[in-house]
Amino acid sequence: MFQIEVTILDLLIKGFIIGIVVSAPLGPVGVLCIQRTLNKGRWYGFVTGLGASLSDIAYALLTGYGMSFIFDFINANIFYLQLLGSVMLLAFGYYTFRSNPVQSIRPVSANKGSYFHNFITAFAVTLSNPLIIFLFIGLFARFAFVLPGIPVFEEVTGYLSIIVGALSWWLGITFFINKVRARFNLRGIWLINRIIGVVVMVVSLFGFVFTLLGASFY
Repeated sequence: MFQIEVTILDLLIKGFIIGIVVSAPLGPVGVLCIQRTLNKGRWYGFVTGLGASLSDIAYALLTGYGMSFIFDFINANIFYLQLLGSVMLLAFGYYTFRSNPVQSIRPVSANKGSYFHNFITAFAVTLSNPLIIFLFIGLFARFAFVLPGIPVFEEVTGYLSIIVGALSWWLGITFFINKVRARFNLRGIWLINRIIGVVVMVVSLFGFVFTLLGASFY
């Protein structure tokens, strides 16, 4: 049986990476975040990302809870699951690369609204896409994030690191967009999404090769 030793640092790194990978692709919420940053201000964009993060962590918990019922299967087949997770991430990266987030652009109301309104609408938009669960399954399998015997404290730490990773992404992207707002256009959205797709594909390929070689690649 293939065993993986997990430390707090492992969980922090894995969770942080998962949080960024889930948040980075510019789907409807990502584009909405950029639109609100440009039209309403940086912090309106950030609370939009915050709402998306809350929805993402709800799906992460749901995925982890569901996978907890098959701990024995995961532990016995971790090698194959990591390969499968890498393939799923590769497909996701390719889909991200090929997609055109500009098509998700919608008219933005001139009324800024409250921070809470911007937060809750982003939460609702993200929650309406349950397919995110399949991305979490791929990520959890790739990084062996859900494993039997992990103490509750370490498990909670892992999920909190997902939130930190997601919020770090939204904080970074809104800061960047706010700084280049005068030069940012639709091509910028398309280019960012392509770069993200390439990065995800490269990481997934490295993960696939390292797993085949029996080496550690988070």
